[in-house]
Amino acid sequence: MNRAQTRSILLVDDDRSMRESLVELMEADGWRVEAVARAERVADRLGAFQPDVILSDVRMPGMSGLDLLAGLVPGISPPLVLISAHGDIPMAVKAMQDGAYSFVEKPYEPRRLLTILRHAADQHHMRQSNERLKARLLRLSGLDRVLLGEAAEIRALREDILDLAESDAPVLIAGETGTGKELVARALHDLSEHSDGPFLALNCAALSPESFAAEMFGGMDGQGGRLLSVDGGTLFLDEVCSCPLEVQAKLLRVIEDKQILPGDGSAPVPVAFRVVSATNEDPEQAVAEGRLRQDLLFRINTMMLNLPTLRQRRDDLVLLLTHFTEELGRVHEAAPPPLGQDDIAALMAHDWPGNVRELRNVAERRVLAARRGGGSVAQALRTDPLQDDVPDTLREAVAAFERELIGKAIKAHEGRMDAVAEALGIGRRTLNEKIVKLALDKEALL
Repeated sequence: MNRAQTRSILLVDDDRSMRESLVELMEADGWRVEAVARAERVADRLGAFQPDVILSDVRMPGMSGLDLLAGLVPGISPPLVLISAHGDIPMAVKAMQDGAYSFVEKPYEPRRLLTILRHAADQHHMRQSNERLKARLLRLSGLDRVLLGEAAEIRALREDILDLAESDAPVLIAGETGTGKELVARALHDLSEHSDGPFLALNCAALSPESFAAEMFGGMDGQGGRLLSVDGGTLFLDEVCSCPLEVQAKLLRVIEDKQILPGDGSAPVPVAFRVVSATNEDPEQAVAEGRLRQDLLFRINTMMLNLPTLRQRRDDLVLLLTHFTEELGRVHEAAPPPLGQDDIAALMAHDWPGNVRELRNVAERRVLAARRGGGSVAQALRTDPLQDDVPDTLREAVAAFERELIGKAIKAHEGRMDAVAEALGIGRRTLNEKIVKLALDKEALL
């Protein structure tokens, strides 16, 4: 156990031999220990030593252990365990009612005493961690709000984004599925001088060579293409390694020439936009396999950002889950469930192949289970439902669920669509498409 994980205890007993015996016991169990002979000294030591638990005798000259208990601040001060050779049942009951964590009689059984103190210290440590998380979440804003986390990898990523946002150089974002590539692309756009311009996200895997020219450059009917609409903004090429080769050649020409040839034969139209691309695979391997043009890769990877996996930033798991459960609790109109030791253990034991997106889905299942009065993180991680739980009309059930969820998110965020998209964990473009597909009336919801 390292120093950051070591439990700490403040011992209070006027009997020198008892103090020394308790110090020896606690240090042998790996605790950091400080001992004082009088309860009057506790107030001075709390701030400097910051113990996880206080163990105090009851009967002492001057301030007694019960007096000490009365002076502690519930919910803020460390838990107090009282120990006495003169205790009785009424005294123990009264002490527990007044806020003591436990009452132990002398002579004590060492193993039982250690168990009580460990539980008290762990409870205090968890309460402090939860309070720090809440305070940190309240302070988050801007890029910290978009890319939540305190791990070294995520802090370095935020610094890189701030640096690259000032440049027009093409950026290639590499990362596993669910690591937040579109969020990073939007952050690069929002923090750049192009933030007042449009952000156009193209799913390259879904682009059709047959319809690409008409859709992107404009058709014979004079209808303007989508690439004209991104002039002055940012073009986001998602899943660029899955782009059809015929389409890659046309995209490369636009990027190199900075102009579009409309399908109606009219004069070329100049366009200016920043190119940000993303891939969940090794682009060099895609080039070697003939799936990605090398000249296109040279054009889009002037700068590269490698997004960390959730496995690389496990210290952020509790922070992220707390954030998601609070956010989704507002969406689903449910109190966010508290995190227990078993929940944290389940978080740490999982490999998170789906990264932050998977964690958000787990948080949503946890909130929905809590709304029904049960559930745990371990249960939320079990993603294989029983066949009997699948409705007969699955498509309709999914549509109804999405309609309800998006509607509640629109209400919760008062129609601020960027906030709605972020709360739901989807891109703004995807949100707009779902609103149209589900025939949602935003104005009627507000």
